[in-house]
Amino acid sequence: ATFNTIATTGFHGVLQDAIEMWRLLLVITVLLSVICEDVVREKHDFKSDVSKMLDIIIHSLYTNRNIFLREVISNGSDALDKIRFLYLTNPVDPKNQQGETPTMDIRIRADKESRTLTIADGGIGMTKEDLTNALGSLGSSGTKKFLEAMQDGQSDLNMIGQFGVGFYSVFLVADNVKVASKHDESDAQWVWESTADGTYELYEDPRGNTLGRGTELTLELKKDADEYLEADKLEEIVKQYSEFIHFPIYVQTSKTEQVPVEGKEDTEEAKEEGEEEEGEQEPKEEETKEVTTYDWKLVNENKPIWTRKPADIEKEEYHNFYKAISKEYDDPMYYTHFNAEGEVEFKSILYVPKKAPSNIFDTTASTMTNIRLYVRRVFITDEFKDLLPRYLNFIRGVVDSDDLPLNVSRELLQESRILKIIKKKLIRKALAMLKEIADADEGDKDEEAESDETETKEEAKEEAQAEPLYPKFWEQYGKNLRLGLIEDSTNRARLTKLLRYRTSKSGEELVSLEQYVDRMPEEQTNIFYLIDESLEKLKESPLLEQAAAQDVEVVYMTDAIDEYVVGHVTEFSGKKLVSLAKEGLKLKDESDKEKKVGEKRKQAWEPFTKWLKGVLGDKIEKATLSKRVTTSPCVLVSPQYGLTANMERIMKGQALADSSQTGQVAKRIMEINHRHPVVDELRRRVKENEDDQTAKDTATLMYEVAALRSGFQLEDTSSFADRMHKFMKVSLNLDGDAGLVEEEEYVVEDDSEDDGDEEEAGEEEEEDGDEEGEDAQEELTKDEL
Repeated sequence: ATFNTIATTGFHGVLQDAIEMWRLLLVITVLLSVICEDVVREKHDFKSDVSKMLDIIIHSLYTNRNIFLREVISNGSDALDKIRFLYLTNPVDPKNQQGETPTMDIRIRADKESRTLTIADGGIGMTKEDLTNALGSLGSSGTKKFLEAMQDGQSDLNMIGQFGVGFYSVFLVADNVKVASKHDESDAQWVWESTADGTYELYEDPRGNTLGRGTELTLELKKDADEYLEADKLEEIVKQYSEFIHFPIYVQTSKTEQVPVEGKEDTEEAKEEGEEEEGEQEPKEEETKEVTTYDWKLVNENKPIWTRKPADIEKEEYHNFYKAISKEYDDPMYYTHFNAEGEVEFKSILYVPKKAPSNIFDTTASTMTNIRLYVRRVFITDEFKDLLPRYLNFIRGVVDSDDLPLNVSRELLQESRILKIIKKKLIRKALAMLKEIADADEGDKDEEAESDETETKEEAKEEAQAEPLYPKFWEQYGKNLRLGLIEDSTNRARLTKLLRYRTSKSGEELVSLEQYVDRMPEEQTNIFYLIDESLEKLKESPLLEQAAAQDVEVVYMTDAIDEYVVGHVTEFSGKKLVSLAKEGLKLKDESDKEKKVGEKRKQAWEPFTKWLKGVLGDKIEKATLSKRVTTSPCVLVSPQYGLTANMERIMKGQALADSSQTGQVAKRIMEINHRHPVVDELRRRVKENEDDQTAKDTATLMYEVAALRSGFQLEDTSSFADRMHKFMKVSLNLDGDAGLVEEEEYVVEDDSEDDGDEEEAGEEEEEDGDEEGEDAQEELTKDEL
């Protein structure tokens, strides 16, 4: 290469290439020296103040001091689960120094004199090393290590929870904590003691083996924690958080009574024998003294029935459990018990209360406390914002899972994908439960229709007495389901099947949209409905005249929320929902001949409809011929995509409604009945004279009456009253403009001359009255004497 370079570029070029090469070699040498140089690295440990860490754990993780008892009871339950599992293969019969066998329970007692609270369990206990590793290391979980150590029987280990730093919550209420524990593998009973100052003491218990097996926590309570010395307070906390722990939980209670003093009976008998001769003796009060007795009260009497199979649980047990968790006296209306499997597994019981609470739609409440969440039968929280949607906030129940994601303090449920899955499954199960209620009623009707001839009279009587359940449910919670149709688009199809309404043919019976569609005539293509304030107004509405004449069934809706429902549910089973209060109504398809006749009629009446529009002006959007009225002269309807009269009333009735907004005013279309005699006479008069004042007044009055009957509000009630008064005069053959009649004259005699005589007579009457009053008073006094 060099000779080739010399031949082509000369010696100068070779020199330049050599310089560049040496520069490249120098750079490579420096880089290699840096890469190959030994880097000196120093390793240091993080410096941590243990007392600061304890302070953070105690005062930052927990917001409720009552949590400490839940944590301690949970740890005790874990310890009992462990020893029960170990004793399945290697049973031991330990005893304490008094020869007593440890009990498989948790006992809580308070000592007001020493201001200590003691929680003891007969669980697996801890050795000296366990106390050091579990309580001397922050965040260590003995349960987790126990699970890792055991390889067999995984299904039995599901009952054992994992509680990390929960033990340190005891320092929320205690200045000093002693933990005495005895393990089967340890000959001695050891004590761990600390004041949460970053240090702890570990020593052999000077009392000896008082436990036999298990753990005993003794808390020296803080000055502001006296409430935890009361048995009632302890029972309240246990029932709230640990009511469904499998193992019995006892709280020591005390009772003070007055009892006779012993040793005084013989002395009293001797005195009585010596004093028999002295006659009758006065009874002496028995000498008594105050005696305090102690007893153990079982707190968690209610058992977690959701852990059992539904086939093994009686109906009465479900009802009693509902009363326990809801604090209600009535039995539930309905319930469902299920185990959710798949990606997330949990057990749940959901209830429908018999009556809806008065504040069911109270939006000021930030959380709902109807669903209680448990993790392995330990209560976590009942404050949820959206575990169940707002429209299902009446449902009560419990949810118990083994693997819910909790924060360190276990007070809050972390937002996660698992929570969304649980929410989705709960909603599906809740809606399935409501469908069961509806299906059960329909099944009862089918059974009644196809009753077996061999059925006994008693069975028939019992079934006859059984009332349908879904009408009661709809009466209490119908608004909730309709609210769900508006808010929950995912489950709108399921909720639509749960709707129930009365119709023009059902009487007092509630009908589903599915039943309505099933009995529709073949030529009917739509579901017709009408909304108003009450059934009475609906039945008298002129909008129903054509439907009644053609025997078309109409759905009656009487709740304000129904106006919003039909805006979200536009069809069902391929049939559109059509309002009778909107223009363009066609109950049945018209033939070609009927359509042509209608066009001809429209052209013939067009001058009159234009005249009506001119007379009424902005009060109506237009006037047209009607096909829906048969007996009334006219009716007012709304545009196809406008507000109805009922919707206008609802929007104006809202507390914060702005009446100045044009969007809250319903436009009006006047549909006239061309066969009505009043309308026919008006048309004749208008043909003769369009300026006929009587025709104008009659047309205006006809509009106002139609507005009232159709549910609209009148803009000018004073003018309406004046027109009605005028027509009253005309109906009595009086002039419509007739004024007031002349006042009649009445002859009255002048009695002013006799005023003096009347005054004298009046004075005499007063004197006589005073005398009569005095006489009556004297007589009354005599009677009293």
